[in-house]
Amino acid sequence: MAAPLTLLLIVAVTIRAVLFRSSLAELIVERVEVVSPLNAWKRVVEGLALLDLGVSPYSGDVFHETPLMIYLFHFMVDYAEIVFMIADGITAVALYLSIQTYNKNVFRKQKYALESDRYPADCLELLRSPKEMFYIPLKVAMFYLLNPFTILSCVAKSTCGLNNAIIALFILCTLKGSALLSGILLALATYQSIYPLTLFAPALLFFLQRLYIPVNLRRSSFWFFTLQYAFIYVGSLVVITGLSFFLLGSWDFIPSVYGFIFSVPDLTPNIGLFWYFFAEMFEHFRLFFICVFQINVFFYTIPLSIKLKEHPVFLIFMQIANNLEDRPYPTVGDVALYMAFLPAWSHLYRFLRNIFLVSCVLLACSALFPVLWHLWIYAGSANSNFYYAITLLFNFGQILLVSDYFYAYLRREHHLTHGLYLKKKDGTEATLVLK
Repeated sequence: MAAPLTLLLIVAVTIRAVLFRSSLAELIVERVEVVSPLNAWKRVVEGLALLDLGVSPYSGDVFHETPLMIYLFHFMVDYAEIVFMIADGITAVALYLSIQTYNKNVFRKQKYALESDRYPADCLELLRSPKEMFYIPLKVAMFYLLNPFTILSCVAKSTCGLNNAIIALFILCTLKGSALLSGILLALATYQSIYPLTLFAPALLFFLQRLYIPVNLRRSSFWFFTLQYAFIYVGSLVVITGLSFFLLGSWDFIPSVYGFIFSVPDLTPNIGLFWYFFAEMFEHFRLFFICVFQINVFFYTIPLSIKLKEHPVFLIFMQIANNLEDRPYPTVGDVALYMAFLPAWSHLYRFLRNIFLVSCVLLACSALFPVLWHLWIYAGSANSNFYYAITLLFNFGQILLVSDYFYAYLRREHHLTHGLYLKKKDGTEATLVLK
């Protein structure tokens, strides 16, 4: 599989290099769907200019990236295009190796369950074959590298690509069983954008499952490992934050980065839901609804972790997707990360109910974003309601997609336990309903 992956990387780099040299690059870097106030390259350049003048990059209200990011580009600004292409390559390879490891684990458990005669006789057709699973890692890498959303994000030099690389490496280290590297990379991802904090629960559940430690609050082994992993995570986060203070010489970055994310002062339109809602909000209600919206990002971690405690890898996918829908400054680069996982769940296709509708919605929205933006901003023949309507539809499509995969995953697991053809007490065919 090394040769196809190498060829895929060459094709992906070639596409990006051509677009970097084309006139489209200047157009893409301005697109609000591709960049946000948090990760726009123009804001990074502004921060670098202030840093070169001996002024804190956080002295104004333009730069909102982390100190480690600006110091990285302080030395690599002349090679920025190469850095972003390498970041995409690292993400793709990390996802490839992650899914390869995951498939090996799934096949091993499936083989053991078959030998133990745990599956009902009528659900053997739901089991995954080695031939079926062989090309899935390559498809995952392809879905990421050749996704137009990923390409646009790279050409716009959005720092979202670097954040995706960190999260992909975190997933790889988690699935490889390295708690130390997993905790460090999760701390780095949290340092970059806060919301990866929700990935702590699935990572912990994965390690507990790997070490055969039951999730039992009365067991000392559960608390020992949980505190150990939490110490690695929190300790790494403290060290990274302290290093940022050492580089910058002040704590200005905390309100400028994390305060900016939580308070949502910049209402530049994007593919999320915050900007229009808070633009129309009365000021005296603003704090309350900001708290409600921000808590919403973290709230789903608890019920999902309870429901999917036996399936931590799928929980990682669910958390990445849910975080995107509820954060204030999402971009298409964030969408590309969770969409790369879709080939890994190809065995769920027979249970998906709305995949055609969702595909049409997402494709139509992707085409209409620039059209409605032009009508609103340049032609003046539309207003913000038109653009917000398409962002609502785009987010509706993503929610429908994720919930459909959630339903399909739970339904398959139910069939593997109770059989494929379910019947009621009276002998008629039963229908599964997700509640």
